[in-house]
Amino acid sequence: MTEFPWLTALIVAPLVGAAVVWALPSGARRRAREVALAFALLEVGLLVGAFTAFDVAASWSHQLLETHSWIPAFGVSYAVGVDGVGLLLVALSVFLVPLVLLAAWREQEGDVNRTRTYAALILVLTSFMVAVFAARDVFFFYLLFEAMLIPVYFLIGMFGGAQRRYAAMKFLLYSLAGGLIMLVAVIALYLQGPRGPQGFLTENLTGLALDPTMEKWLFLGFFIAFAIKAPMFPVHTWLPDAAQNAPAGTSTLLVGVLDKVGTFGMLTLCLPLFPNASRWAAPVIIVLAVVSVLYGALLAIGQTDLMRLIAYTSVSHFGFIVLGIFAFTSTSIAGASFYMVNHGLSTGLLFLAAGFIVARKGGSQRIADYGGLQKVVPVLGGVFLVAGLSALSLPGLSTFVSEFLVLIGTYARSGPAAVVAVIGVVLAAIYVLWTYQKIFTGPVREGLEDAVDLSGREKWVAGPLVAAMLALGFYPAAALPYVNGPAHASIQTVGVEDPPSLASGVIVTDGTDGLEGGDS
Repeated sequence: MTEFPWLTALIVAPLVGAAVVWALPSGARRRAREVALAFALLEVGLLVGAFTAFDVAASWSHQLLETHSWIPAFGVSYAVGVDGVGLLLVALSVFLVPLVLLAAWREQEGDVNRTRTYAALILVLTSFMVAVFAARDVFFFYLLFEAMLIPVYFLIGMFGGAQRRYAAMKFLLYSLAGGLIMLVAVIALYLQGPRGPQGFLTENLTGLALDPTMEKWLFLGFFIAFAIKAPMFPVHTWLPDAAQNAPAGTSTLLVGVLDKVGTFGMLTLCLPLFPNASRWAAPVIIVLAVVSVLYGALLAIGQTDLMRLIAYTSVSHFGFIVLGIFAFTSTSIAGASFYMVNHGLSTGLLFLAAGFIVARKGGSQRIADYGGLQKVVPVLGGVFLVAGLSALSLPGLSTFVSEFLVLIGTYARSGPAAVVAVIGVVLAAIYVLWTYQKIFTGPVREGLEDAVDLSGREKWVAGPLVAAMLALGFYPAAALPYVNGPAHASIQTVGVEDPPSLASGVIVTDGTDGLEGGDS
């Protein structure tokens, strides 16, 4: 019996759902939300099936494989498969979508056409998110990398705030610029490989004997595109505008999932395809990652707009993820991989809770317009506080484990980088607690006295996210086996070994970067 194509089913089902939503007759279009939610829940069921078919003991290898010739004349294949990290990011995507649909349940109420459009775009985006984390053909990955821009552009430009068109265009231009650079590198890499009908398969492009100078240029072509997507200092400036003007649910998927394509690409394409260039660039990238950690945190402290504040916190958090990847220890890479999932949970809850807050003040995102909400909406206050504490990596919540692994793994390779990055943890406490104090403590601001607490629907949005953060915080062993195997495989591919301090379980550092062996 042929193994069931779980990944293809996960990719196709949302597209079918989007088509069904669009094809609803005029009399049934008011049910677009229910239809979209049904397909999103179907995705959850398919995800459970994919997990049951995945062998976690071999999480370092790609599984659930499917390879079909697509455009053989150009060497392009439809090839999908996931290792442990890819499967967790697929799970994050599928988990967040029904919550986003529930959170936006009342946003377009009264306009059935806008409701239908929003729901269909979310489902199309779901398909692209799953596919990009499963793609094993470099050109197929590139097509998905660019295709994701289309639904996000319309989600921001059609349903966003006052400057939605500007924000959508800025997002599109930044992403297209990075994608164009990446396309040049993709084509050049193909010409360096074996070519043929399956010339773009990642396994056929891994381990090539590239000229050192050519390898560095190819690495930069991929890395710049991924750094823009991540977003990473100094190519992050599109994110605050997009987050400020996008609907809360769109920001949840944009920052919580889509931006992970950048760090996922660094981990699964840059490192194995260009190992020597990765070692060569690592010292500079580590510096940029530490700058991102501090820069994002400092700018978050100075924000007056709630959504922009959350966006800048993500710049800081992505700095931790990039730092873990390019520290090149199995501990730091496992922590960075786990961090991608946990950041999606905590930032997703932050954006959704912020959306609930904004809805209770006529759409105002100015922090100064709020105060004393804890007395009026205590459940909402508690949800925002949990999300904020997760963002500052409080022990007991899932982000603590991943951030701790990143820092301890980085310290073993480069003590100074880890020590400076710890300042970002302190700054996180400032911007989280300061924001909570401004919005929820003190006297109740005028116009907020009659604000209502979370409804049953909104509790169903927040509850699963809180539960997931607590579960992974107290029992990270549920997820760590999925990232440990790929982390060990990554350092072997790059050609480095864990520092003796990690192998012995004792963390020491001599202040060196420990990246000998790369060409210079």
